[in-house]
Parts: sequence; C-alpha cells; structure tokens
Amino acid sequence: MALYRALVLLPLLCGFAASDCECGYSVNSGADDVDHVFTDLLETDFIHVDITGNGKGGSSNGWAPQGYNTSSEVSRGPYGESFAVENVKSSINKDPKAYGGPDGLLLTVRSTLQEDSVPVAELSTTGLHYFYGTFRAGMKITDVPGTCSAFFWYQNDTQEIDIEFLSAQFNRDKGVFPVNFVLQSKEAADAGYNAANTTGLHQVNLPFDPTTDFHEYRFDFFPDKVLFYADGGLLSEMTGSGVPSTPGHLLLSHWSNGNPGWSQGPPAVDAVTTVSYVKAYFNSSLVQRQQDFASRCKDPAASGAVCAIPDHNATFFFSKGDNLTPNQTTYGDGGDGGDDGGSGDATDENCSGMLVARIWGPWLAMALIYLFHWH
Repeated sequence: MALYRALVLLPLLCGFAASDCECGYSVNSGADDVDHVFTDLLETDFIHVDITGNGKGGSSNGWAPQGYNTSSEVSRGPYGESFAVENVKSSINKDPKAYGGPDGLLLTVRSTLQEDSVPVAELSTTGLHYFYGTFRAGMKITDVPGTCSAFFWYQNDTQEIDIEFLSAQFNRDKGVFPVNFVLQSKEAADAGYNAANTTGLHQVNLPFDPTTDFHEYRFDFFPDKVLFYADGGLLSEMTGSGVPSTPGHLLLSHWSNGNPGWSQGPPAVDAVTTVSYVKAYFNSSLVQRQQDFASRCKDPAASGAVCAIPDHNATFFFSKGDNLTPNQTTYGDGGDGGDDGGSGDATDENCSGMLVARIWGPWLAMALIYLFHWH
C-alpha cells in the first residue's frame, strides 16, 4: 500500500517541476536597445552530431541534405549545378567537450564537372515554419577561389535573406575579405535576380580572415528590418520592402555556377567550407507551436521564464543544459528525428528520471519515509 502511494506521488511531484525558459529566449539587437523574445529554437552542434547518415542522405536532427540538378539557365551561369547528398558530410569529434579543429559539417564543391554541371552541396531544415528570429552559424570559409558559401533563410526568390562569401573576392595580401549581405526581393527579381543592382546588397569587409578559423555569422529578422553581424558585431542593417513578410526555412549552401559576376569558378581543386553549428531562436508560424507556447508560458515576468541568448558563444547550447528547453523539439548527439514543428521533445524528455532525482529527490525521500512510517 505504501509503495502504491509512492508511485501515485511520483507523477504529482513531476508535474510541479518548473522549467526555465518556458516563455522563450531573448536577444538585444544592439540597434534599438530592445529585448526581443522568441518562442522556439533549433540548435545543432555539427561537431558532435552526424546529420547526414554517414553521407547517405535522408533527414536527421531537423536537417536534410539536398539532391537535385539545375540547368545553366536556371542557375543563371555558364554551368548548371548538381546538388548531391554525398557532397554534404559530417566529420564528428567523439569527445563531447572538444570544440574547434577541423570537425563539423563539410560542404564540398567539386572541381570536376559532371555533364556541364558543377557538383555542389546544400543542406536545408526540414521545417518550413521559421519566422522572425535570430539565426546564427559558425563557419570556416574555403580559401579556394571560385565558390559561394552561404547561410540563408528562404521562402521564395523574392523572400530571401542571405549571408554569402565569394572566395574569389578574397585577397589575403591586401587584407580584403568581403561578406555580402543580401535581401532577394521583388526589386531584385525585376533587376534580373541581381541584387547588386538594388538596395538589397550590402558588402562589408571583415576585420579578419574568414578562411583560417571559425567565426559566427548572424542575422536578426524583424518585421521592419534585418540586422547582420559577425562575431557579435553589428555590420549592416536593411529596411524597406525587401524585408520578408512570410515564414520560411534555413539553408547552408556551397556552390558555383561559373558566373563571372558572382561565384566565378568552378574551383581549380575541390573546395570545402565547414560549419560548426547553427542556432536558431525564432517564432514559429505553426498554430500548434503557438498554442504550445501559450500553454506553457504562464508568467513572462517570472524569474527564469525568459532566458537571454548568450552573445557569440560557440560552445553554449540551451539544448545541452538542464531543463532549459521545455516543450521544444531538441536532438541529442546522434539522435534522429525530423523537425516537423510538433509538440514535445525528441530527446529532452519532460520530467526525466534524472530531473526528478536531482530536483525532487530529497522531498521524495521524505515522502517515502512518511508513508512507510504510517503504514
């Protein structure tokens, strides 16, 4: 009888365990001195998680390597592009505490053409519900001329936010390392999909060489503007009609089509850009996710209800902390699952045994003593 009472007590104790961050994740853009709060997250540590199925493709951890072909007409260059899943590979460090080094997601552009197409690489989130938010990627860019490395948000060709690196523009001797911030808009489409002829292209010279180490590249997407950063420093702000107004998805891409006005190339040798992580904190466009947020966020002003997003911290992940991702879809090292935007956690089990033991262990012990004493 006492054991029965103890088992009945367990779920009651579990129900009282409050989580941190139940009302979201906040960022201060530095441009308006306002704390912006986002409800959902996707964090991927590519140094420790294989999202490619050992190069075999398929979706995993909320991502899917892309496999398709485009003609030279579609790619708007002298060559077509052959997006192949084998050009997206995971190089994993088995030490969970190790960061840096060569490991991460490897995106390769091949030097050898395949039927007048350049073999290239692309990875996309499986979820299409990423709306306003702050989006970050740790990247080490190839130093081989003739490719475009990109981290971007996409809905269609007139609703797109890009961070692009054209390796042919780099000049180490002169310390020239441009990054191109782009809003692909209707204005760009009317200009032949050439943002260079619009107000939607800002080119900024980086204060470091992006080919020698990993750096964090970030864009904050708000209803009225998009802000672009490198290593936490604000580099550009764009406003106007080019700011997207719909949800979309995230992509990592490394490509070349031989266009002399943009990617140039193809590269003389195989070129590799490496990604160490992607962290996305955003508002979901899905009604279910919005209802989930309303259900779990009871008091936004409560201590710990909103968690501040650390600025430019390559090793911090809320999803690796204790009880910091309530009702979020998260993935453990090597775990599978698609980012369908549904309720609950993929590997962060609510009210796990460890959590109960850590938080409620002493109280549970007292309760059991009480029950057995009076039995």
